[in-house]
Amino acid sequence: MAKTLVLGANGFIGSHLVDSLVDAGHTVRAFDRFSSDKYMFNNSENIEVIAGDYLNLNDLDQALNDVEYVFHFISTTTPASAENDPVVDVDTNIRMSVELFKLCVSKKIGKVIFASTGGAVYGNNDKLTSFKETDTPYPVSPYAIGKLTIEHYLRYFRVKHGLGSLVLRISNPYGERQPFHRKQGVIPIFLENIYQDKPITVLGDGSMTRDYIYVKDLANGIVSMFQQDTIEDTYNMGAGVATSVNQLIEVAREVSQKEILIEHKEVPPTFLQKVDLDTSSFNREFGRLAVTSLNDGMARTYDYIRREIGKTENEE
Repeated sequence: MAKTLVLGANGFIGSHLVDSLVDAGHTVRAFDRFSSDKYMFNNSENIEVIAGDYLNLNDLDQALNDVEYVFHFISTTTPASAENDPVVDVDTNIRMSVELFKLCVSKKIGKVIFASTGGAVYGNNDKLTSFKETDTPYPVSPYAIGKLTIEHYLRYFRVKHGLGSLVLRISNPYGERQPFHRKQGVIPIFLENIYQDKPITVLGDGSMTRDYIYVKDLANGIVSMFQQDTIEDTYNMGAGVATSVNQLIEVAREVSQKEILIEHKEVPPTFLQKVDLDTSSFNREFGRLAVTSLNDGMARTYDYIRREIGKTENEE
């Protein structure tokens, strides 16, 4: 049983990670701002809730006491907000990650597990059918540049100070608890609009492809391997399947049983046409990740969105 700290514990991926860690018998210190009384994760006596500000060094220092593993799953920006103001990403995400790693060294933390992005860090490369961890990243968005920079700092702290670390380049997670109102993640955005009979926006002709992974599968996969002495220090994590936006629309039509209104817009200059991950390295070392089918995962996500919108309407 490991003593773990999850930074960003009340977020989309973080809350599912907390649940999976507890289910596996680990103790969890759940760190987040907790601006409301609502906890996204399930209640358990093995969870210690710590309300704090990631940008406050004293809060981080206290949260790091007496833990073995730190899951760095917190971000102060989204891809959209980082693009609007890259300086904020540098001043908060990158700078505070370096401060966090310094504290981890002083606290003798065993391992830092960092949630990077497999969706954007590789950039555009039409010559590759899918991206391996050994392929040279060419990020073109501030969000992805920031993630890659944090990866490099982790490597520096490992070489310079012996800080154990693991980088997870995560594809496009989706599922329950994803905050669809923030307009991040094409699946929740599509499903919310479809439920409310609003048009969905497709960039280009809908042929662009991504790897989509159901968030509970992702969390369980992380928990299955984070304590191991890994062969590599960086792993792609995803379903290992390329799915186009047009295919997503067909599945959305099936799970919603609705006609879908579609509006097409031009592709932005930093948009990536293809981001398909090669997950063979993870599969060889830890076994193939158990993956929920896209139809089942999107059906569960649609039901979740329908329930959440229903709660809001009832409160009004």
